[in-house]
Amino acid sequence: MSPSRRDLLKGVSTVGLWRVLTPTSAWAQKTSVKLAFIGPLTGGTASNGLGGRNSFLLAVQERNADPKTKYKYETEVLDDECKPTVAVQAALKASSDPGVTAGVTHYCSVTAIATIDTYHKAGMPAMVWGAVLPEITYSHKHVEITRVNGTMINQNNVAADFAVKALGFKTFALIHDTTDYGRAHAKYISEYLEKAGGKILSTQGTAKDQKDYTAELTRAKADKPEVVWYGGLTPDGVRVKVQMDKLGVRAQFQGTSGIKSDTFNETAGTSAEGTLAFVEGAPTEKLPGGKRFLEAYAKAGFKEPSEAYGPFAYVAANIVIDAIEAVGPDRAKVAERLKRTRNANTIIGPVEFDEYGQNTVSLISKYVSQDGKWVLWEDSEYASGKRTLPGLRFKKL
Repeated sequence: MSPSRRDLLKGVSTVGLWRVLTPTSAWAQKTSVKLAFIGPLTGGTASNGLGGRNSFLLAVQERNADPKTKYKYETEVLDDECKPTVAVQAALKASSDPGVTAGVTHYCSVTAIATIDTYHKAGMPAMVWGAVLPEITYSHKHVEITRVNGTMINQNNVAADFAVKALGFKTFALIHDTTDYGRAHAKYISEYLEKAGGKILSTQGTAKDQKDYTAELTRAKADKPEVVWYGGLTPDGVRVKVQMDKLGVRAQFQGTSGIKSDTFNETAGTSAEGTLAFVEGAPTEKLPGGKRFLEAYAKAGFKEPSEAYGPFAYVAANIVIDAIEAVGPDRAKVAERLKRTRNANTIIGPVEFDEYGQNTVSLISKYVSQDGKWVLWEDSEYASGKRTLPGLRFKKL
């Protein structure tokens, strides 16, 4: 069994495997084209990576089952562990294989930004499916790099306006990891909080995978902010929130899209309640094709949930396949075709890339953790007034 087939076995039921791996005679006669998927399949952000991988595989499965496709699609699934050095090695492995025509790549911003030059030098088209750092697309005009999800710019604009103008919070303590992802989020949230009328009492950078936040949270507690904002990913976000509660930091906890995963709620437990997070696009079930996607995902028998960015990985795979079907498995031609994507009809709505290869996703969804699940703010008991956010309760004391 080849490595790509071994990867395909992970997280897929017997029924789903039969559909992916058992060809019809007509399918077997088609020319093979290989697609790469790269994301964090192990480590603290693995739930997001596995959801993206499964969604990617679902798209490939469906296209292989379609008799109208010109090619049969095989997959190479690689783990970047959300680590830049590992990601570069994965990108080198995929791009140095002449059989790989294109890739659906990266959830973590630190890995997506680290691999840009690798894909560019190899001439391999790579469509980012989850990373939100603006520079991934806006720091260059390489034809090989496109991104189907939005950036953190709109996300932080909405997050700041919501906290200050809608909820009435005025004072903020910012904590962020010191990766490109965390620093950029802190930059944009600072700008938009100040524009909205908020006051930043302190900004503290921390190491990725830091275990003890006592010093940072003790300082925040002394400043008495109404909101503790965290810019980072799920594992660290959980630790910050749990340690906030242990230290008696009475403030609203608000995070970036990086904490919006089922794992956050499962790991933080009761400490997760009332946490706010913001994500590009609509909730999966409210996307134009979200219900059909969720039904197909469930039918395929994947063990892990698709998570917030699974639909983007699914759409990226389909757009890449559309390009290959149109111009053939030629990297240069596929890259040019992808960069010119205009008004593509997808489950997340129309997809159109600007001159930088960036999809213009303007909608940002607001989420709150309620009873161990992420709930769209507008549908939550907090929005209806049946419950009060922790930060608002503390303001009344």
